[in-house]
Amino acid sequence: MQHTKIGFIGGGNMAASLIGGLIADGTSPSQIRVADPDAKCTQALKQQFGIQIAADNSVLVENSDVVVLAVKPQILHKVCQQISGQVQSKHPLLISVAAGIRIGDIDRWLGDGNAIVRTMPNTPALVQCGATALYGNNSVTDTQHEIAERIMRAVGLTQWLENEPMMDAVTALSGSGPAYFFLIIEALEQAGCKLGLSEESSRVLALQTAFGAAKMALESSESSEELRHRVTSPGGTTERAIGILEQGDLRGLFERALTGARDRAQEMAEQLGGE
Repeated sequence: MQHTKIGFIGGGNMAASLIGGLIADGTSPSQIRVADPDAKCTQALKQQFGIQIAADNSVLVENSDVVVLAVKPQILHKVCQQISGQVQSKHPLLISVAAGIRIGDIDRWLGDGNAIVRTMPNTPALVQCGATALYGNNSVTDTQHEIAERIMRAVGLTQWLENEPMMDAVTALSGSGPAYFFLIIEALEQAGCKLGLSEESSRVLALQTAFGAAKMALESSESSEELRHRVTSPGGTTERAIGILEQGDLRGLFERALTGARDRAQEMAEQLGGE
């Protein structure tokens, strides 16, 4: 990675987070370029991080060993058409953070035979606490595998998948997952207020409880089930609350929710990849 030139097509929030994480991890700003049609966006990134700006996407590819496709899924096809000639000439490693676009479609748009790693980061990557799943095609070398992992690890945890179809399940679990937890926090806040707590107290207590529970789970070797049993005393308040949640089929509700999200991810992949 010391001399690897990394180019970002798209200068939005995810690109900014990755750039910031890479620089904090020791990557020199001189190794990083960004291209985006919004000049204010690229200038802001240059000012903040000291990176270089590429005149356009084609110039960026010509000067990059790794190209991160950090654009919205709806415009990725157009971007790939713009850079296909340069990609076929330069043969960079391509890392896609565009949700729902399959590797086969990206490869077809670019001209086939490309080293592509598809990733599914989630929004906590914006605060370097993301969870990112990765899957690479057979053209990705061991060295490129390590490079892709290091880039995505700059914004949090990484997890390689055994096959690409698993990415739809990842989208349902961790990709959409932050919204589920925000909903739970929101529900806890509202319930606390109805029990007489102030809005501020209810919010702070719900947020810190969520943070503390996640930290305990991450740092413990015990399963989530074991941790739950540890804080659920027989005949106590927690047992009463958990019993009510179980009676409401909370597990079944989450299973149906994630299945619906998985199915929608598959539908979107078909729609976006059919161009």
